[in-house]
Amino acid sequence: MSDVRSLPVPDGLEGERADAALARLFGLSRGRAADIIAAGDVLLDGREVAKSDRLHAGAWLEVTLPPPPAAPAPVAEPVPGMGLLYEDDDIVVVNKPIGVAAHPTTGWTGPTVLGGLLGAGHTIATSGASERQGIVHRLDANTTGAMVVAKSETAYSRLKRAFKERTVKKRYQALVQGHPDPFRGTVDAPIDRHPSGDGRFAVVAGGKPSVTHYDTVEAFRAATLLDVDLETGRTHQIRVHMQAIRHPIAGDMAYGADPTLAARLGLTRQWLHAVRLGFEHPGHGEWVEFESPYPDDLARALEIVAAES
Repeated sequence: MSDVRSLPVPDGLEGERADAALARLFGLSRGRAADIIAAGDVLLDGREVAKSDRLHAGAWLEVTLPPPPAAPAPVAEPVPGMGLLYEDDDIVVVNKPIGVAAHPTTGWTGPTVLGGLLGAGHTIATSGASERQGIVHRLDANTTGAMVVAKSETAYSRLKRAFKERTVKKRYQALVQGHPDPFRGTVDAPIDRHPSGDGRFAVVAGGKPSVTHYDTVEAFRAATLLDVDLETGRTHQIRVHMQAIRHPIAGDMAYGADPTLAARLGLTRQWLHAVRLGFEHPGHGEWVEFESPYPDDLARALEIVAAES
């Protein structure tokens, strides 16, 4: 069912292209925004607009949003390299490998954590949308590490609340280029979709509040290993914030990393790993923590950068 939205153009979008403005207002990719405009579903003061038209603050915008495409159902299949860190009747904590998404999404055809657990015969909570049952948080497909999935319905609701209330402690480690100054700090910068509409995110005025804390673990000649804690959990948050302070994550070419360094370290993805996950157990209520060791590609890269120092 289509969703009709009517609103005045905000002051912050004065002079913005129609496709870019629509993407920012409704959290769309720029390409999807352009398709909606091309279908004649965007009116400005009652008249159709072209994607390159510039908007004026206060003009009345009427947008008919088509229903989002349905995400595919999870495919129950083994996921090589996905081990278990812990399991009981309420939760399963997986060691997520590279190249695995948390759950099916439109456009993703690779393996998923949910599909891997179902394929291995694990019982998963049925709460939530059908394509993400039991999934209470996510890691990027090429970010590795500890991830918890709910098995019982009680665990699902309690963990979802814990993530919403930010009582879950998520510790990441990132190998970033150069040497952040100060060596310990906080990045407090709003994040939204990148204006290019290419699927990336960026620090954008008026975006969602996003806060990242970092602390130096070890400095090398070409890079620095950081502990990273999140107050918020925006998509690509650590990657965006590290680029914003001009210390992109090694290997993260989508967010400004040096391809020469990545090649030298043998990296084909960002050096980012969810090393520790702690939360109040949704069954017995005691605090539990789980740690994930470095996968082989990150361990090798760390050995190389250390040997060069």
